[in-house]
Amino acid sequence: EFNSVASANGGMESMINYECKDQDTIALIKYINPNDKLDKILENPWVIKTPIVRFGKQSTIGYQPDIWKTWQLK
Repeated sequence: EFNSVASANGGMESMINYECKDQDTIALIKYINPNDKLDKILENPWVIKTPIVRFGKQSTIGYQPDIWKTWQLK
């Protein structure tokens, strides 16, 4: 699910909340080996932007009600 949402929204980096309170973890995630980054993010889910809203294959990260209003049931 994480990879699906990330790919629909510009990649893993777009899901990270660089303004979160845990700046120590953010610093680690910024400079960690890219192969280990996903594991570190999933170990520390509070660094992920919220809310994550899914509508079929579409998704948004963060509060985006204008986009949600455009989603239509088929």
